Amino acid sequence: MRTINTLIIVVVALFLSAFSPPDKFNDGYEVGDKATDFELKNVDGNTVSLSDYKDAKGFLVIFTCNSCPYARAYEDRIIALDKKYKEKGVPVIAINPNNPEVQPKDSFEEMKVRAANKGFTFPYLLDEGQEIFPVYGAQRTPHCFLLEKTDEGNIVKYIGAVDDNYQDADDVEVTYVEDAINAMLDNKEIEIKNTKAIGCSIKV
Repeated sequence: MRTINTLIIVVVALFLSAFSPPDKFNDGYEVGDKATDFELKNVDGNTVSLSDYKDAKGFLVIFTCNSCPYARAYEDRIIALDKKYKEKGVPVIAINPNNPEVQPKDSFEEMKVRAANKGFTFPYLLDEGQEIFPVYGAQRTPHCFLLEKTDEGNIVKYIGAVDDNYQDADDVEVTYVEDAINAMLDNKEIEIKNTKAIGCSIKV
């Protein structure tokens, strides 16, 4: 009986793996890696790349989307981060990694509507063909990558969540991204360099 149960478990596992989405998450950046640039279409119709920001000291690249409730819960906080740190040389660059054929709410047209309704102060880019998010190693929406602009390139300084409470901005105890940006700008060691991104899986 135990042998039969084991066989059933193996067969089910093989079936599920065969029909699961492609695994794009094996690789990706670690803190200290040099991040690639990109050229992606913004909701205003223009293309945006990191090289456009000649005076930037770094970038907060956030993989996010329209449809995920976690991403929507963080939108106001992301806008606040952009307003606070853009003038200090660290702008937010938001990228929608989802496949709109799988999740129509994340189509380019819907992105334009969402950005206008929320008053996004930052670029909101479509990862068309889903080529950029696997390179970075994004797994969830939202998923943050803090980059420091150096002579050697854009170096990854922090990867993970915005803060420790997606449900209530008023109950946040640790502001992971904000703490990391402040330390980076002050040329200090970032105490927490990695956290687990809490959000929806990326739709491939």
